[in-house]
Amino acid sequence: MAQSDNPVELFGMYVAHVGINAKNPEEAAQIAEDFSVLMGLPARDTPASVFSGTLVETMKENGRGTCGHIGFHVDDLEAAVAWFAERGLHIDESSRKFTEDGSTRLVYFDREIGGFAVHLTTD
Repeated sequence: MAQSDNPVELFGMYVAHVGINAKNPEEAAQIAEDFSVLMGLPARDTPASVFSGTLVETMKENGRGTCGHIGFHVDDLEAAVAWFAERGLHIDESSRKFTEDGSTRLVYFDREIGGFAVHLTTD
């Protein structure tokens, strides 16, 4: 495989986390507690979700994706977005989240894959 055909090599891509959709904040807290017991991952509460370490994000409600989401880290988000667009995978512009300096830190693709919403992130 040529290097230009491999986003893992091009953009330092790796799975940043898996997202689980909970029904409500209480269920999200319980799921995070279960991951704490199972894997020793500390829970970190945010307004929209509860993270279990950095590996699992449990959405408190209304999470993206039929089955949840998968977040992929990339070193250069805009270059990765352009690379995927050239291959027919486009982003949902309304999903962009920004850093304090105005650069994009997260963006979702415009369609699910296997029931999962997929996003790219620099986090």
